[in-house]
Amino acid sequence: MSVNDPIGDLITRIRNAQMRRKDKTQSPGSRLRASVLDVLRDEGYIRGYTTTDQGNGRSEFEIELKYFDGVPVIREIARVSKPGRRVYASVKNLPRVANGLGIAVVSTPQGVMADHEARDKNVGGEVLCTVF
Repeated sequence: MSVNDPIGDLITRIRNAQMRRKDKTQSPGSRLRASVLDVLRDEGYIRGYTTTDQGNGRSEFEIELKYFDGVPVIREIARVSKPGRRVYASVKNLPRVANGLGIAVVSTPQGVMADHEARDKNVGGEVLCTVF
């Protein structure tokens, strides 16, 4: 089945797995999803992920979710820019999530990164999602 919004699908899989208190969840592989997962791992929202090759050019990610005292580390994860309505922000207009406690994942010309890193590099881009 074809997915129109791969990042939305990834976010929903993570959110659903955490509501059910799963240790791991799986998602189809792509470079954009890997970049978003790298940002989530580097910022400490997930433990990590592994890539498994399914053959015929397809891969799948197994994402290890992170909990603290039985409560998911990701309290809220939401898609901002959608296929029907893209949201772009200059470096001055990048959103601050939960007054700086959360992050916004931004796709910039220099790669996918967290909002604070985009501010440091002085680049804007498409706001993919917010995490708190």
